[in-house]
Amino acid sequence: MGGRRVAVTGIGVKSPAGNGIEEAFTSVLKARSTAAVVGRLVDQDLPVHIACLVPPFDLDAYVTRREARQIDRTTALLLCAAADAVTEAALPPGLAPDRVGVQIGTGIGGLPSMEAVTLSHGERPREMPVHTVPRTMANSAACRLAMRYGFQGSCTTYSAACASGTTAVGEAARRIRYGQLDAAVAGGTDSAVSTVVMGAFARMRAMSARNADPELASRPFDADRDGFVMGEGAAVLVLERWDLAQARGARIYGEVAGYADTCDAFHIVAPQEEGEVAARCMRAAVADAGLTPADIGHVNAHGTSTVLNDRAEARAIDRCFGGQPPPVTAVKGVTGHLIGGSGALEAALALLCGARGVVPPIANLVSSPEADLVDLVIGTPRTVAPAAVLSNSFGFGGQNACLVLTPEQ
Repeated sequence: MGGRRVAVTGIGVKSPAGNGIEEAFTSVLKARSTAAVVGRLVDQDLPVHIACLVPPFDLDAYVTRREARQIDRTTALLLCAAADAVTEAALPPGLAPDRVGVQIGTGIGGLPSMEAVTLSHGERPREMPVHTVPRTMANSAACRLAMRYGFQGSCTTYSAACASGTTAVGEAARRIRYGQLDAAVAGGTDSAVSTVVMGAFARMRAMSARNADPELASRPFDADRDGFVMGEGAAVLVLERWDLAQARGARIYGEVAGYADTCDAFHIVAPQEEGEVAARCMRAAVADAGLTPADIGHVNAHGTSTVLNDRAEARAIDRCFGGQPPPVTAVKGVTGHLIGGSGALEAALALLCGARGVVPPIANLVSSPEADLVDLVIGTPRTVAPAAVLSNSFGFGGQNACLVLTPEQ
């Protein structure tokens, strides 16, 4: 607690739910899954054939042909989302370049590009494409973004599994709050619908096997859930000092008011079963915002649609709110799991939901064994008073990251 307030003045989204924040918001409210059969996964004879992909958009409007040859899809999606966010924010030209930072999260990074190069040139290393290293570097997306706009402040890439995007937004807010930066472009990105990644997750039995019914596969908290659905996408938030944003008359979506991160230190892929450490992270984020659990209007759950994660998160929410949780939603029923991109997308959606006083229903949720612990929103959007929102992200390795976002006041 303390330091400068942090405003959100721009949002850019390239996601399965839509290629803009308003389109994604509308899609999430409808609670219709975007999962579909992906032909190349069928052709590769993988055990899982379904994923949630970003709908087509005009890539040439964002990336030159030369850039396109030098970057992979993870970086391309990030640059496109960032372009929309930076354009909307219209940061003043007077900002010193070393006072604007870039903080990006990715769980997979350039692994799919490395996979493709290995398959095509593994036996001909002398013919390796010259751009292989910059295409596959985990920090490529962040650095390309900084180069595009000349942002010379802290440029950091976070890899905290599925908590990467949330971590990036939270750490960017910290830097602004405590005077290290005046503004930051923060978010997350991943495009992991590739042979090795999909095959590896399927081998772990972490993914839904509903190839025949893709639209029913992602079902957070539902009694019949059987794993997550892979998604892809990027989301970017432009953050800046509240006083500077207010002084220049910028549109302010709201505030990144609180952030915390913890580690279960329990298991490399499974969450701590009772949710104790995750609950501690939630409480710390709420306290960081100067609020109490009673001030939270709703929770955007990580809600992956896996048995262990949803169960542990429900227990954590119950612990955090002392048995009286606010309404809980989980948008991965619509979008699938964007890995490093999820936390940033969900933070942006949560902020809009909190400001507009609406909680989206959870797609494909019919009945839940966790219903006695948390107030899950089923069927239709629920109207609530505009209020602060808690957005959760939990990843392999026990990585927990939580954000509290508040509407403009």
